[in-house]
Amino acid sequence: MTSPEVAELETRSPVSEKQPARGGTSRSAVWQGFAGSVMLLLGSFGVGWMATSVSPLIRTPLFILARTTPAAVIICTVLLCVGALLLLLRAWLRLRQHLTAWDPSSRPVLLKALALWTAPLMVALPLFSRDSYAYIGQGRLMQQGLNPYTNGISALSNYYNLGPDALWTEAPTPYGPVWLWLEQAAVGMANGSPELALIPFRLASLLGVILLAIYVPRLAERHGFNPNRALWLVVLNPVALINFIGSLHNDSLMLGLVVAGVYYASARHPVAGIVLVTLSIAIKPITLIALPFVGLLWAGSRAGWLRKFGLWAATLAISMGIMAAMGLVNGLGFGWLAALQTPGTVWIWYAPVGMFSHIVGFLVGLVGGAGAVVTGVIQTIGQLGSILIVIALALIKVGTTPDGGLGAEPAEDRRYSQAVLRRMAWAFAAVVLMAPMIQPWYMLWLLAFFAVTGLKDGWQLRCVYYLSMFFTLIALTDQLSVFQWIPVAAVRGVAIGVGVLGALWLMLWDRKTRGLFRPALAVRDARHEEEKGGASKRAASKGERARR
Repeated sequence: MTSPEVAELETRSPVSEKQPARGGTSRSAVWQGFAGSVMLLLGSFGVGWMATSVSPLIRTPLFILARTTPAAVIICTVLLCVGALLLLLRAWLRLRQHLTAWDPSSRPVLLKALALWTAPLMVALPLFSRDSYAYIGQGRLMQQGLNPYTNGISALSNYYNLGPDALWTEAPTPYGPVWLWLEQAAVGMANGSPELALIPFRLASLLGVILLAIYVPRLAERHGFNPNRALWLVVLNPVALINFIGSLHNDSLMLGLVVAGVYYASARHPVAGIVLVTLSIAIKPITLIALPFVGLLWAGSRAGWLRKFGLWAATLAISMGIMAAMGLVNGLGFGWLAALQTPGTVWIWYAPVGMFSHIVGFLVGLVGGAGAVVTGVIQTIGQLGSILIVIALALIKVGTTPDGGLGAEPAEDRRYSQAVLRRMAWAFAAVVLMAPMIQPWYMLWLLAFFAVTGLKDGWQLRCVYYLSMFFTLIALTDQLSVFQWIPVAAVRGVAIGVGVLGALWLMLWDRKTRGLFRPALAVRDARHEEEKGGASKRAASKGERARR
């Protein structure tokens, strides 16, 4: 195991760290990202989501023009693509090039960028998802005394006018009691206005981003990695800002709480860590995955099986005791356990298990077999396999020195924490990759924990670049709010065309960013710049001699 100083050096690559960025400054990158965020705000006026039939906004001239005119809808779509890819994502990449040292002076730049890039999205209409309107429907269920774990929002009268995705109107909520209370409070405070009901959800998303901005750097630094680099990598990532702030997904608060909880558990405050992780579970129960690893942090590497199982039991007892108390207060008990399967009822083409199961099911159906049954069996095998992997990662002894844990020297304690959290990162990866449905923001669950346990430059960082590009494209081309008389296929075609061209530009033709995706181009461009600079110096020298 390397020392913290060596571990920090391992996060750098010779080409990217020693080659200075050509042209521009970090300040220009910050303001470029702000311009991109403003373009996302403007684009949301035309293709962002609103509860159309009950929203007073649709009766204002600005929104009438932006949403009912085909040309305006196309312009708003282009604004989204250009703002997200050619400005915001590019600005994030350029910051990487400008802040090569990641010294303390980079921290104010990153925080300024985070504030400026977030601010316009705070007042945008929900982008690329209408989950926020499902939150409103679930809040109404709570208000009317209906059980959201057994009733979909289709149980509400006039539910369609709330604006939720029809895919989820029959499904029970997959969320925990804390989020249900927030939904209920948001609906109560809004007094029937969907726009006002969105405000608490956006503030909750912002709180999640703030928690990540605090605890991701702390966890990275605790494990010997540069905190400013981790802040840039996770929190300023455009996928995080678009999906957490722009789309209002409750994964932001869920992830912020679990990262904070894991930090305190690793810093010898296990009970505080368990409480925070439990609050995360009470937002979205997928973070149950973190509990066995919090128990391992509590036990320490010197623990035998008796101590491990004892503290696993204690961890589970504290967490489920809190959840039981919440269930007693809201009268819904542990209803969220049955709803854990809700996201698994759908699939998407880029999820390996989802694609494979439906291809096999389709082929079986062609020969007269029970294709749907086969699809379901494959998906169930994938989910059970991911559970077994999580159990194995928790049970197999963590490979570190025998001196870690809560009673160890600080350096050994950090190494043990790093090893446990890397196991937890792989556990989340198993659950995500073996599910039939992978949402773009699921990437952030993994990125947070891999980043704080060491993501090196080179192929590891390039994977993050490519994934960030891919999931930004998926967001831009997936869910756009378009009125029925405007051909949605044409609008989506524009989004795909502009988005793909923008991505190709950044990866292949933009001389200032393409080297991040293809190191060979970085070397060639650097050599070209050196030759160009040498030629300029020779020309200047020749001109000086001529003047003399």
